[in-house]
Formats: sequence, C-alpha cells, structure tokens
Amino acid sequence: MINWDNVKEQLITFLQDEVKKTGLKKVTVGLSGGLDSAVVAVLCKEAFGDNLNCVLMPSQFSSQSSTDHAVELCEKFDIRYEIVSIAPMIEAFIDNMDDDKLRIGNFSARMRMSVLYDISSREKSIVVGTSNKSELLLGYGTIFGDIACAVNPIGEMYKSDEFEFAKFLGVTDAIVNKAPSADLWEGQSDENELGYSYKQMDDVLKPMVDENKSKNELIVLGFDEKLIDMLDYRIKANAFKGKLPTIAKIKWS
Repeated sequence: MINWDNVKEQLITFLQDEVKKTGLKKVTVGLSGGLDSAVVAVLCKEAFGDNLNCVLMPSQFSSQSSTDHAVELCEKFDIRYEIVSIAPMIEAFIDNMDDDKLRIGNFSARMRMSVLYDISSREKSIVVGTSNKSELLLGYGTIFGDIACAVNPIGEMYKSDEFEFAKFLGVTDAIVNKAPSADLWEGQSDENELGYSYKQMDDVLKPMVDENKSKNELIVLGFDEKLIDMLDYRIKANAFKGKLPTIAKIKWS
C-alpha cells in the first residue's frame, strides 16, 4: 500500500522549495477538467493557498463537461480561476491544417501553453506541469504544448496510481470516474488511442522501467509481447520530448 499522506507532503514540500528558488511566490496551472491537472491544482492549493491561479482554456472542439468539471473542482477547493477561450486562435489558423485531428490537437495544446505562459507572466508566477509518468515515458503529449512547464510534481507518478491519489486528495467524483482524455476533440480517449488501459500499460512499465527487466523477463512474467514491443518503441521514439534540445559541439581549433 502506498502511503499517500507521505507522498502528498513530499510533493507539497517539493513545490514550495522549487518556487522559492525562483524568488517568486505564485503558480499558474492549466486546468483541463481531467485527472492530472486536478491533482496538481489541489496540491498547489495546499502548497500556495491564494497564490494559485488556474486557467481553463476551452476550444471549439472541447466538451462542455470538461469546463463544468474544472469549475466544480475550483468551487470545491476555493481555487481562483479564469476562462480564456483559445477558439479564435485555432479559427485563425485551422484552414492550414487540412482537417487533420492530430495537427489540430497539437496546435491547440501549444496555443494553450502560450496563453498559460502569458498569464503566468502577468501574474509573476511559474507554470506548474501536469504530465504523469506514464504519459512522459510514452511521449503521450505535445512537445512545447502540454508537456511544457517550469516544475512538475507528478512526473514520477504512474497514471494508474494517480487515480488513488486523486481520491485521497478529495478530487471530485466527476473527474476521478471519467475516462482519461486530453479533450483535444469531442469523444477523444487516451486509452482508445493507445490501444490499452493505463493499468495494463503501467503493469508492464513498472518492471520494464523501474526494475530494468528485459523483454524476455517480461514475457516470462506473463505480459503480452505485442504490448511490450509497443511500449518499448514509444519510450525510445519519444525520448526526445523529455530532453532539452541537443546542441552541436563545435571544435574551434
């Protein structure tokens, strides 16, 4: 059993220490109505109180329920929030994207982060990230979009464990119980796109990544070879998303 009290205290201390290093006192969180940003918002509320500002950024492709769920969370925890629609930004460029859902989704994620960093500047705050370990390992996020942040308190927490942590924190039932989705378009589902549930993937990722078990060892443990190969491919192919840009080394003489 995970000691969630201990985890919460560690993450609150981490947030407070990291923000203090910057000389700032405020944080800004993009709140989507999903599990990850809800967990981060509740942690930041406990860590910073009224020095937290959440920003809801719906587009013309977002579901209304996502906004409703985000507002419900803010009202329960007395979190200050504002709603900024990114629809005009997408509308201005959408004719260039050939109705490609992936391109529109990535563009939307980057517009949201642009708005978030602008508001963060206005507030003299730093942006707190909301990507969990499962997403970061698999590259399931938009580089310079939802992955971007100054600090991330949940980047070492697997998605399947995060559900229990959310319940412990008191995150609203509407958020805890709904299917994980980046809400990039109506009806979009993370698990449908990936082909497996987060529980199925995390059960393999934990021994694969945390215990460095080989493919053969994982097969002996009873895991599906197709799933193992998919996870291994995604981890390697998307590793660049979690790194700073590679800068060329130059020999000047």
